Amino acid sequence: MRLLRNCLGVTALLLGACATSQEAAGRIDSVGESPAGSTRVDLTGAGATFPYPIYARWFNEYAQRTNVRINYLSIGSGGGIRQVMDGTVDFGATDAPMTDEELARSSTPIMHIPTVMGAVAVTYNLPGLARHPLNLSGDVLADIFLGRITTWNDGRIRALNPDAPLPADTVQVVHRSDESGTSYIFSEYLAAVSPRWLAGPGRGRDVRWPVGIGGRGNEGVAGQVKQTAGSIGYLEVVYARQNRLPVARVRNRSGRFIAPMAFEIASAAAGVMSLAGPRSDLRWSLVNAPGDQSYPIASFTWMLISPQRIGTEKSRQLADFLRWALTDGGDVAASLGYVALPTVTATRVLELLNTLGATPANRP
Repeated sequence: MRLLRNCLGVTALLLGACATSQEAAGRIDSVGESPAGSTRVDLTGAGATFPYPIYARWFNEYAQRTNVRINYLSIGSGGGIRQVMDGTVDFGATDAPMTDEELARSSTPIMHIPTVMGAVAVTYNLPGLARHPLNLSGDVLADIFLGRITTWNDGRIRALNPDAPLPADTVQVVHRSDESGTSYIFSEYLAAVSPRWLAGPGRGRDVRWPVGIGGRGNEGVAGQVKQTAGSIGYLEVVYARQNRLPVARVRNRSGRFIAPMAFEIASAAAGVMSLAGPRSDLRWSLVNAPGDQSYPIASFTWMLISPQRIGTEKSRQLADFLRWALTDGGDVAASLGYVALPTVTATRVLELLNTLGATPANRP
């Protein structure tokens, strides 16, 4: 089955070079089926920048093979949540799951559907370290973004990188300036590993950063880091690869310094889901996951869908697309540096998709 071979073989996936949204992906042999004689249905979505590269490729591929065109605006997770709650789009996208309070405020139920996995990378601009990958720990990262560590040759950074030629330059912090799921993942990680961070800025999509300069979107952070010597920032790992930016190895719960590669990202999900009980909304956190190989700043990214609001036909069209993405989109995801859902997660998602677009009489 293609699902098991392409989408769920996460341990064999390798991060690849990123292609533009207009480049053709590898051949895809099957698509979500549409009823004979159905007309094209245009769908609109908005939200996270984190999955934008894979969504752009998937939507382009899907449009070429079906009668469904999907338009997506990359505006950040906060915007995606607001727009799906307001009913101005057919689906939202977020890297930060909605809170129970947000779900309670929605006039209709909203489903969280994981699509792929990714990771937040810590990137930096230190030309002298080209041959010395930077090692960082959670507590050191927290104090850098708190403004407590201000120079690159600080003793705590040197202790983690004894052989690296660390300069005496000032650390220039770069963070997101917009409401962001990437910020949520990064701040959730810092809150999990640093009591000082938890008591201070805390976790959230819109963090009050104590120091630094802001960039809008993952693209903005990448641009700021590239042009600012001595800078450090966080962004989705695909954007680091696209911009040829170095990424730090981050110390995980087992004390190992781990880079955000495919196997290590997948290991985070395996570690969390081996401990997680059944949960219908699939809002699992992967930060600081257990496991020797787990990268500690990993996450699912979710599509947000309210079937009651958009109706049966659009719900069915979205379910068909997502089923295709899970069963035939794994190769494209891997080529862009994303990681397919683990088997247990993909199985749960496919079960959930069977309820989308079903009439009350036929709903499982």
